[in-house]
Amino acid sequence: MASKLEKALAQFRRRQRTAQKESAAPSSDDPFRAVVEERLHHLEQQLGELKGRVNGLIFLVAGTALTQVIIKLIQ
Repeated sequence: MASKLEKALAQFRRRQRTAQKESAAPSSDDPFRAVVEERLHHLEQQLGELKGRVNGLIFLVAGTALTQVIIKLIQ
């Protein structure tokens, strides 16, 4: 017996396939859609880069704090 989650995922996948088939039909919005998708892709890349930089800063601050604690314990 499929769980509720499995049923929901299957329904979601069916909806996505249906939406993809409908979007495959040419329309007058295709150039606009392509520009929007490219901008969204670029924005996603920038967001991923920003996340990496924030994670780096967090580890830098945590490392600095840990170093300071160790120095205080040694003295």
